[in-house]
Amino acid sequence: MTATFTTRPEIRGTFGAVASTHWIGTAVGMAMLERGGNAFDAAVATGFTLQIVEPHLNGPGGEVPIILHKAGEDRPKVICGQGVAPKTATIEAFRNLDLKLVPGTGLLSAVVPGAFDAWMLLLRDFGTMSLRDVLEPAIFYADKGFPLVNRAAAAIMPVADFFRTEWPSSAALWLPGGEAPKANQIIRTPDVAVVYARILREAEAAGSDRNKQIEAARRSFYQGFVAEAIDRFCTSFEAMDSSGRRHKGFLSADDLASWHATVEDTLNFDYHGLTVHKTGPWGQGLAMLQSLALLSDTDLGGMAPNGADFIHNVVEAMKLAFADRDVLYGDPDFTEIPVETLLSSDYNARRRGAICKDASAALTPGNLPGASEILAVLRSLAGSEPGSELGGGEPTFADVPEIEGDTVHLDAVDRWGNMVAATPSGGWLQSSPAIPGLGFNLTTRGQMFWLDERLPSALAPGKRPRTTLTPTLVTRDGAPHLAFGSPGGDQQDQWSLVLFLRYVHQTRNLQAAIDAPLFNTKHLISSFYPRDFEERKLLIESRFDTDTLNDLARRGHVLSIQDDWSLGRLCAVARGQNGVVRAAATPRFMQAYAIGR
Repeated sequence: MTATFTTRPEIRGTFGAVASTHWIGTAVGMAMLERGGNAFDAAVATGFTLQIVEPHLNGPGGEVPIILHKAGEDRPKVICGQGVAPKTATIEAFRNLDLKLVPGTGLLSAVVPGAFDAWMLLLRDFGTMSLRDVLEPAIFYADKGFPLVNRAAAAIMPVADFFRTEWPSSAALWLPGGEAPKANQIIRTPDVAVVYARILREAEAAGSDRNKQIEAARRSFYQGFVAEAIDRFCTSFEAMDSSGRRHKGFLSADDLASWHATVEDTLNFDYHGLTVHKTGPWGQGLAMLQSLALLSDTDLGGMAPNGADFIHNVVEAMKLAFADRDVLYGDPDFTEIPVETLLSSDYNARRRGAICKDASAALTPGNLPGASEILAVLRSLAGSEPGSELGGGEPTFADVPEIEGDTVHLDAVDRWGNMVAATPSGGWLQSSPAIPGLGFNLTTRGQMFWLDERLPSALAPGKRPRTTLTPTLVTRDGAPHLAFGSPGGDQQDQWSLVLFLRYVHQTRNLQAAIDAPLFNTKHLISSFYPRDFEERKLLIESRFDTDTLNDLARRGHVLSIQDDWSLGRLCAVARGQNGVVRAAATPRFMQAYAIGR
């Protein structure tokens, strides 16, 4: 594939660049760079702004994994902003409620909101700007208003009546004048502005020292008035959820006070001279690394870039990797995950033999101790409860069938060589009721836990759910080279994998790689309530030619043809060895943007 046409130019420069899923977030991040901040300052300001302008995809009560590479350091680091299960959220407690799955909506699935602490940790240890610098843009848009994007309006419309009857605090916030807002309508979230302004005041009251201000802000959220409001709401309000019943939540102020974001090493895999870095197995990023290991001996560069051979081989590798994800991944603090084996040459040579000319109908994890027994348990649980009319999982959209979820993503690179990728999510406006006085919602990431002690991703107090959130950072000769990612739940690593493979084998133009038509498999156990499995199903954009589609169908793939520009919301930045920075963002849904100079 030659980079002869793109929907937008690939951004190039030497000063710095930011890419995110919303043009306002990108503009805010670039403003931080222009004011002398580094890539990490830009990421924090962008992250807080995206909470405001994409409230159907993330919020102050959500979570975020961050991968960063500080200029001059040997390797990237992960900041884990994935909160843990409450201390009273046990499997027995859910069984006492007669539940086989954790509901996808409401309060029962709430875990500790980790985003705020992760952003504070990034700002304190890697950024340079003040708390006021990075919070003021978010406060401005929450107070003065922002244009509601089409997909946010589409998310509110189908739940408007539900808000009125079941979640009145959400109705008060998201139904101005009693009606669902229209696309491009200016919307305010003044309670969030008040919350962040109060956190800022309490932080600055701690004195002029930057670090002391950041620590005071962390206390305000996790030990102060924010934690207290969350506790009051979860212990008093019975929220209707996707089980079809009303329940209070387990989350308490003590849960927030006893948790903090952490810094850890990445998992990584070398592929064609580049090292791909992902989070630990508490995320699904290992599945992308496993896919690369499976494909490492396949001549993808010799295949037509949009042909059936390329798509088939990539999909079949992903199906094998995601089978291992579903069976083996979990919080490594609670379960031993065989990461070294999963990425080893011997293991992947054996697994590669399962890729044949036809689409596999099997859900086949590797031959590892306990894998078959775990798979049997999963089969008995997946899809065991019907969804309610509100739905579950990541937010669904009435106007875009077959796309089960979204979140947000951002990347930043600066002139000093710092680079960061982050995938914030959770606290969706339609996933749990708004907390009175705070104006935001709680993450429902707990729905990714299983209620069976035999599974690595089983619920346990203090445990991280095995999240789908999965930014990617790539190094070359030890230096940061690429940062990218996409919203999309189970699709995130699939779309990111395709972008990376196209970048390596077909074109080094980021925008061309992002613009190319996309696909993803549904042949996996969904991470979201009601945890279904769709054998051999392949979602694929209609821009692929008829011969390719027919060939894939002949091989046994069950095709679900999607609109021309409907899969993926990829963003990316890059830095070359000559110091040139590049950036790109998807044109899909007309809101992601990249800026740089």
